Amino acid sequence: MPRDIPPLAEVRRITEKKRDAWWTVMLVDPVATPLVRWTARYTRATPNQLTWGAFLVGLGSAACFAQGDWRWLLLGAVLYHVSFIFDCMDGKLARLTGTGSVFGAWLDFVFDRIRVLVCSIALMGGQYARTDDVLYLWLALAVASLDALRYIDSLEIFKIRHGMRKQIKARMRAARKAENQAELAFMEDLLRENPEADLETDRDTVAPLEPVAALEATAAPGTPVAAGTDALAGAEAPVQVPTPRRPAVVDLHQEFRRRFPWWVRCRNFLQRHRIRAHLISGIEFQMGVFIIGPALDAVVATTVVSGVLLLVFELAIIYKLLLSTRDFTRTINSFETADRFPATTSVNS
Repeated sequence: MPRDIPPLAEVRRITEKKRDAWWTVMLVDPVATPLVRWTARYTRATPNQLTWGAFLVGLGSAACFAQGDWRWLLLGAVLYHVSFIFDCMDGKLARLTGTGSVFGAWLDFVFDRIRVLVCSIALMGGQYARTDDVLYLWLALAVASLDALRYIDSLEIFKIRHGMRKQIKARMRAARKAENQAELAFMEDLLRENPEADLETDRDTVAPLEPVAALEATAAPGTPVAAGTDALAGAEAPVQVPTPRRPAVVDLHQEFRRRFPWWVRCRNFLQRHRIRAHLISGIEFQMGVFIIGPALDAVVATTVVSGVLLLVFELAIIYKLLLSTRDFTRTINSFETADRFPATTSVNS
């Protein structure tokens, strides 16, 4: 009997990320999301089973690449795309059915890295066997290295950003406890939750989108008074109406946006279409090497172009991180200044 699964529009809301790679948004989600709904409704498949399916199809793709002939390369490219569709479906199914697990996330990550390694060896090895050109052996090493670099760099940047946010939150909690200041929100979180907003170009528009802190039990001086019923005396008594306080907004990307205002407009456009600003990430790099290159029988050219573009965007992210650390230092210094001059300084002033 079919399970009770929401309509497709609701499944899209639940399973599709607010921001994703342009390849996923344009070429995978339109197929993967309906398939996930069908899978959840008519089968008992689990996310881990889909992960295994993606891995096995990826190995089939590698077997095709190893043949070297263009017709086999084309079949390998098709299988690689099917493998990636399954790879996206496992996370969607986990979100839709609530059956995700920590082990499943680990399995998905490890299988992805193995698939890239095996396919790069098979693709370049097949071309080397066909041409005896040692360049393909170097390309195999380059593909595996760039894939590892992308995900190692991504993990380290995440850890650094998490550490910066953790320190700022700790300082804000201490200041709030001492001076009863507002809650803390990060600009990047507001942007993530509201991808349609042009917050970078007009900081005044942040206010309507800021999360509201929990209401205080006692209102601040000057809070409006409303009539209520005293439960004990049974008489009308004035009741304080608490006023919600907006959080202090910390923006760790101020300097980057100030230096590259044109990128802000591009980012806003991409965000409104669910596309993340990192246009050439690990996903697009893989698709260039294992789908576009084999399909066009232009393995060397597409691998070189994909690798160069990946490096360019990685360097841009590292540069953005550098500017973000400067914003972090200024924010931390503002707390120290506020301790000495509490009446004149605010966060990110």
